[in-house]
Amino acid sequence: MNKQQLASKIWESANKMRSKIEANEYKDYILGFIFYKFLSDKEVGYLKGLGYTEEDMPSVTEDEAEIVENVQNNIGYFISYNNLFSTWLSKGNDFGVADVRDALSAFSRLINNTHKKVFEKIFDTLQTGLSKLGDGAGSQTKAIKDLIHLIQDIPMDGKQDYDVLGFIYEYLISNFAANAGKKAGEFYTPHEVSLLMSEIVADHLRDREEIKIYDPTSGSGSLLINIGKSVAKHMGDSDKIKYYAQELKENTYNLTRMNLVMRGIIPSNIMTRNGDTLEEDWPYFDESDPIGTYDPLYVDAVVSNPPYSQNWNPSDKEADPRYKSYGLAPKGKADYAFLLHDLYHIKPDGIMTIVLPHGVLFRGGEEGAIRKNLIENNKIDAIIGLPANIFFGTGIPTIIMVLKQKRTNTDVLIVDASKGYEKVGKNNKLRASDIKRIVDAVSGRKTIAKFSKVVSRDDIRKNEYNLNIPRYVDSSEKPESWDIYASMFGGIPASEVAELSAYWDAFPHVKKAVFTDSEAEYLHIAPGNLKDVVLSHSDTIGFTDAFRSSFDSFGTYLYSELIDKTNEIAIPNEESILTADIFRRLQNTPLVDPYHAYQILDDNWTHIATDLEILQTEGFDAVRVVDPHMVIKKKGNEESEVQDGWVGRIIPFDLVQEIMLTTDLDKIKEIETRLAEIASEYEELLDELPEEEKEKDFVNEDKTAFVPAEVKKALKAKDEESEILAILKRFDGLSTEEKEQKKALKEKSAALELKTKKTIEELTDEDARRLLNEKWIVAMVRDILAMPSTIIGEFVSKLEALAKKYETTFEDVETETEATENELCSMITQLAGNEFDLKGLAELQKFLGGE
Repeated sequence: MNKQQLASKIWESANKMRSKIEANEYKDYILGFIFYKFLSDKEVGYLKGLGYTEEDMPSVTEDEAEIVENVQNNIGYFISYNNLFSTWLSKGNDFGVADVRDALSAFSRLINNTHKKVFEKIFDTLQTGLSKLGDGAGSQTKAIKDLIHLIQDIPMDGKQDYDVLGFIYEYLISNFAANAGKKAGEFYTPHEVSLLMSEIVADHLRDREEIKIYDPTSGSGSLLINIGKSVAKHMGDSDKIKYYAQELKENTYNLTRMNLVMRGIIPSNIMTRNGDTLEEDWPYFDESDPIGTYDPLYVDAVVSNPPYSQNWNPSDKEADPRYKSYGLAPKGKADYAFLLHDLYHIKPDGIMTIVLPHGVLFRGGEEGAIRKNLIENNKIDAIIGLPANIFFGTGIPTIIMVLKQKRTNTDVLIVDASKGYEKVGKNNKLRASDIKRIVDAVSGRKTIAKFSKVVSRDDIRKNEYNLNIPRYVDSSEKPESWDIYASMFGGIPASEVAELSAYWDAFPHVKKAVFTDSEAEYLHIAPGNLKDVVLSHSDTIGFTDAFRSSFDSFGTYLYSELIDKTNEIAIPNEESILTADIFRRLQNTPLVDPYHAYQILDDNWTHIATDLEILQTEGFDAVRVVDPHMVIKKKGNEESEVQDGWVGRIIPFDLVQEIMLTTDLDKIKEIETRLAEIASEYEELLDELPEEEKEKDFVNEDKTAFVPAEVKKALKAKDEESEILAILKRFDGLSTEEKEQKKALKEKSAALELKTKKTIEELTDEDARRLLNEKWIVAMVRDILAMPSTIIGEFVSKLEALAKKYETTFEDVETETEATENELCSMITQLAGNEFDLKGLAELQKFLGGE
């Protein structure tokens, strides 16, 4: 299984196993055990590096002072053999909840003093929560055994240098967040929002050799880690990044530390605190030497997603250096208190990004005064309006505010990104193209119609420091309007045709071909099929040809980048390289949105990157590996994992069949086609039966299908009329054929699966590269080359909509209405009735305009 499949399998099982335990609580248990496994496997790896064999492991005990000290000095903690995760698994039925309690207690005792800050009390949440996994020791033991067997396949031994563990950890946190309702905000910032903030920060810090980053409301630590990953792409040495995190809730604080440690961040680069950020600021000092170690915290970047509009205590904080220059946030809304805390801790050349509720842009009172001070002191760099319903547990509109201590410019970039998203379940989600569009606008400080605007400080002053986004950026769609003249007399207003100016600029001669009077105030569609006129025009053909010419070598370029250099690719940076190439090719191409092309790349990049990670880790022979396809099947009340065929580790079976085993595949498709035809013939036979015959036993109660056993009885008895017997005989023949075809399908499918397995296992390097090209490149190039057709299709649709809008004039409607009234009047004269009926009909005739 690749990392997505493994993460999905663990999540599905964990979600079932948690039963009635809240998702918000259960996450602490499974993530705690994953972390314990990580520490345990890390120690085993270290010992094996020293020459220890499996046979030597039982000698690793607390009694052996020398090895205890050695392990502690090198990895920061010590776990004896009896408490290793692998030992728990090997104990089988002898394992119990007491083993876990003993192990966690021993771990706390055996942390090296140099690593206390990182590991002390890190398992407290897990230790105190064990009792919630069952009513007694027996049920608790079963729940724990299920958990540790579930996570035993997560690789943590260093052989896979891609971030499988980190991916699974993040995947589980995000899924628990999606199921945790309002409590999700306490520990998780959606990955896409985190990535957006990360890219903005990374762009600002791209030239630095050493970096300090800080999240004062760190939650699970995912936001901080994503910032580090984005920054590291520009630095090369991730060990030059120092991470500072503070979190109020102890269980969430433990998640932060676990997450940071499991990402391979060295302990000396991890500085964490469990405390109230607003009440306990971070001038750092070691409690054993407060004067000698005093070090006020100033960092290169602060990122945060604090709790929205929560209560806080501003009493006695007037002199607090964080707030004294700007003002105190109101007691009932701590949003600006968090913002000012963050701002205080960035260096003069630093940057901060913070997620806040939309209200901070326009609320008055103390917040209005703080906002004015921030603007006049030139701290606010950018404001980004996010889509509603983007965070788990809340649908309120939110923004990201970007601030800097020192700026050369005095304007503010305002971005309305509220319209760019996709719907995923109950939530909205930023797509990769949405994120890139925002980041490019921010880094380039671009004014883009209906999206972003660089606003001068004078304009903000004129608006009395109200930063509400619609005051500066109007992203609304133009309302539908109707031209009175065109509605009365026909024709399409030239002003509405001019709204398609981008198309007329790209297709300068199409206008004359589409309209009979292209320069008039009111235009008319030329005779002929509008779609055919546009599609066959030399301008649109030339547009498509020019686009294709720009991407003529794209497939070859991708092959050289991805397949020729498989082992050399720096995977985290490669998508950016490919993106730059796509944007370069589209530089002078009208109408095409390069971000749409980028989205096509990103949609394909996930599986390409996963394959590359496997190839770089396991070698090119991984293309020839076939794994058992494991599925969960239920038998009675028990679920078990069983094999259901095979699956290629990298090369999909269906791709091999389509490219290399087409004859075998075609035979199967022929059978499937014939089976579909038989199903249709069954319906036709049923329709031929008289309705009274459908009441008989050879048709089911719903009258939707024949009953084969009863058909045979009827044929044997021969009591029916000859036509009915003929229908039943035809059904019986089809039924026999269907059974034969299904049997053949099963046999041929099984044979094809084994043949595909053998083909993959015996692939030549040349065939493997051909298949990788098909999987990674061909479909992506095809989707990009389809973009001109989509654009021209949208153009045609807009023209057709304009034509239809004014196709029928009010005069036409009046004429048609008059003709209908006259027809109705003439019909009324032919009606008969009593005295009162006739009087009523006569009055209706008058109403309709008749005599």
